[in-house]
Amino acid sequence: MHQYLFFIGDFPIRAYGLILSLSIILATGTAYFLAKQDGRWHQHVPDIGIVGGLAGIVGARLWDVFFFDWGYYQHHLLEIPFVWQGGMAIQGGILFGIIAGCIYTKRHHIDTWAFADIVAPAIIIGQSIGRMANLLNGDAFGNPTGGPFGIIYPATTLAYQVYGNQPLWPAEIWEGQIDIIIFVLLLMFRTTNHAKGQVLILYAVLYSVARFFLEYLRGDYGTLFLGLKSAQLTSLTVIILGIILFIWCGLRKKPIEPVKKQSSSLKKR
Repeated sequence: MHQYLFFIGDFPIRAYGLILSLSIILATGTAYFLAKQDGRWHQHVPDIGIVGGLAGIVGARLWDVFFFDWGYYQHHLLEIPFVWQGGMAIQGGILFGIIAGCIYTKRHHIDTWAFADIVAPAIIIGQSIGRMANLLNGDAFGNPTGGPFGIIYPATTLAYQVYGNQPLWPAEIWEGQIDIIIFVLLLMFRTTNHAKGQVLILYAVLYSVARFFLEYLRGDYGTLFLGLKSAQLTSLTVIILGIILFIWCGLRKKPIEPVKKQSSSLKKR
């Protein structure tokens, strides 16, 4: 893994920033493909990608600062904007990105839930690529495996500063792989006769379930409440609310009315 790809003078080009930018671009491209395939609103996807991507970066950074690393940043306030150093919480990025997308769709009179169902798979594929950035940067790392297997991070990474040369669980790698599985499942679910909003809700629930259990392997921050980490508490909330909303959307779904048969008099004509 390489934190620095190359230098322009004394200015480093970090793998983290490059891959993070690539994740936003490719997620936007995937969303454009899905929307164009659906035949609705694809012309708005690039703008939403920019707005949602920027909002997601801000949300991911603030979420990490206040929920994961406030003990450090309360004494280093000037470093809060230094996103290139790593420290981005995906749950905050998703929340802020979705809020920005909702504002955009409302202003442009787009059906928010229908649009979200179309592009939901693109969000999770962007997350998967984003985990590659975490791996290259040496953050979002796992706990020590306690054996001769696992990832040993370079001395320049935060993971090495915390655990040294101990092999660590590949938490960020496994999350990126699970995200691809969720991506495929969402594509499959989109082909069913689902209710409006259920694709987005299913995305939130599936990712939250995966994140809840993967947090037991994470070693970059400690527990917060009742032995659970902040990301687990957020995931539990999303899972419970998501299941309720998923069922509610299904119950509210309007049945498809069958095509009425023509009368015998019309047939004779």
